[in-house]
Amino acid sequence: MEKKPQFFGPRRPSGPRPRPGQRPMRRGERKDPYATNEQIRAKQVRLVGDNVEQGIYPIEKALKIARSMELDLIEISPTADPPVCKVLDYSKFLYQQKKRAKEQKAKASKVTVKEIRFGPQTDDHDYNFKLKHAQGFLEEGSKVKAYVFFRGRSILFKEQGEVLLLRFASDLENLGKVEQMPVLEGKRMTIMITPLKQQPKKEKSESRSKEGAADAKDVPAAEKKESSAE
Repeated sequence: MEKKPQFFGPRRPSGPRPRPGQRPMRRGERKDPYATNEQIRAKQVRLVGDNVEQGIYPIEKALKIARSMELDLIEISPTADPPVCKVLDYSKFLYQQKKRAKEQKAKASKVTVKEIRFGPQTDDHDYNFKLKHAQGFLEEGSKVKAYVFFRGRSILFKEQGEVLLLRFASDLENLGKVEQMPVLEGKRMTIMITPLKQQPKKEKSESRSKEGAADAKDVPAAEKKESSAE
């Protein structure tokens, strides 16, 4: 029996529909991080957002709502039951997500960590020298990671090292707070101290300039009294 040839119509592309002037996605390009439109496999979804009536909809109705607004149905939380979707312009949504991630990365990169090393039997002179450096680091807004390094059999003095780090944190309590208590990792016992929120430098400089101006006004007056007395 002769088989009849099968004819297939043009396959409807999945994913966000291209806007006027926007080229469609080509084969081999990077896959979208979010499922959109016909890519969504759930039978029903929960719509959220200010531009729609929130609630649970069959996927067909949710797609119909997105098409009527000439927007995309974006699955923002696929693990929820049912999955959570928003009706938005997909290109604008991706731009906002990238912008937010960039801002968070910039904030995280601004925080610097300064390391200070102690021995288990650090003397007072060396301790005070390193304490002064730590105060400067915290004042400039950097975190301080202090650790005691145990070499060879000095690991027997680990309790002494813990006491040293706790004393160090106590001496810095007016400038920083303990983010991580002393933890022994291999041959190192580490403590992390993060800076407290300091008064902005502008306000400090302004207050100092005002005090200086007040002193400058008082000096001529005192000099005038002395000259008149003479």
